[in-house]
Amino acid sequence: MSQTPATSATPRHKLPVRTLVAASIGNAVEWYDWTIYATFSIYFATQIFPPENAALALISTLATYALAFFFRPLGGMLLGRFADLHGRRTAMLVTILMMAGGSVVIGLLPTFAMVGWLAPVLLLLARIAQGMSLGGEVSNASAYLAEIAPAERRGRYSSFFYISTGTAVLIASLMGFLLASTLTDEQLASWGWRVPFLIGGLLGLIGMWMRRQMAETEQFEDNKEAAAKIRNPLLLTLREHPRAVAQLVGFTLLSTLCYYTFFSALTPFATTSRGADATEVFLALSIATTIFVLLQYPMGAASDRYGRRPQLLVWSASTAVLIVPLSFLIGPGFWNMLVVFTVGLGLYTMMTSIAPAVMSELFPTSVRALGIGAWYNLTVAVFGGTAPLVVQSLQQAGLATLFFVYVAVGAAIAFGAILTLPETRGSVLR
Repeated sequence: MSQTPATSATPRHKLPVRTLVAASIGNAVEWYDWTIYATFSIYFATQIFPPENAALALISTLATYALAFFFRPLGGMLLGRFADLHGRRTAMLVTILMMAGGSVVIGLLPTFAMVGWLAPVLLLLARIAQGMSLGGEVSNASAYLAEIAPAERRGRYSSFFYISTGTAVLIASLMGFLLASTLTDEQLASWGWRVPFLIGGLLGLIGMWMRRQMAETEQFEDNKEAAAKIRNPLLLTLREHPRAVAQLVGFTLLSTLCYYTFFSALTPFATTSRGADATEVFLALSIATTIFVLLQYPMGAASDRYGRRPQLLVWSASTAVLIVPLSFLIGPGFWNMLVVFTVGLGLYTMMTSIAPAVMSELFPTSVRALGIGAWYNLTVAVFGGTAPLVVQSLQQAGLATLFFVYVAVGAAIAFGAILTLPETRGSVLR
């Protein structure tokens, strides 16, 4: 009598969705708050700064926004080192507490009429805390997602990072639309602008509660003693991992230019310089952002199957070739704007879906959070922080379309950096 051989079916992998959401929710809160600040600054500027000169008050409010941007590298270095020494989970609790606290402070700020110059000082301190928090959040959450992922599924796990970012930006935009359509300008200026900041603080508290139940990564536990022995860790990343630093800077400069272009610069450029209807632009961006979110997981899965390097090469090469032609479509017409946003953000998902995986695979565990936190955030500050200045300078010179050439050059630089990357699909983290 023949015996049927025993077969063992490989158990289907189950995504730890709760853990992935908890790890990513901090990034969602961060970007929600940053988007809310930019969206509602026009309403609270004269509440926090002297109201006699509305234009100067708005400039001061936006300058405070920009200044916080440049505290990201400091936060990335300090909180990244903290994560390498004390754990990803602990550092992620600190970052979300700083962001939520900053949001609550802004939501409850006394006005200039009540306390004078103390109001803008408190706003600046809250924004500095949020800037440092965002610098640490990116590196620590990226390291956590990469370290808890099975090697063959690191792209899938990483995709949750920008699922949260895209969702947060979309929610913040819809919040702005909802409040602007239900409240008068006087109500928005007097108290309505505070509502989204207080909601951001509440979201942060929910995120803290979720993160308290997260486990620390085994990768950190196995390497914390080695991390503690390192002296001058920032110099060590340059001395022992200069290639990784250069690669990170190379593709991050394009990533931050893509983010700024499609999520920030295109909307005012299309409406003020190209005569596009603001409602149509908003609708097109909202649809494209939804597609951006939906594509994250499939792109992460594709990188696990076909590799990180090919995906990044397609992204950078396509952006270099298409960004200038796409710029000629910017203008009146919903479908034109939908094509611009959908193509641009669709290509961008090839990078964003795997960003935590790619960055984490560059550095060993003992300096991973610091390496990402310092060099990623420094690049974002230099290229993202100066992007508004570049756009404004080119517009005043009547050469606004040259900004898209600038992005194309950044894409060519990124393509060259990506060519030097080794393929890391399925690799074990160092």
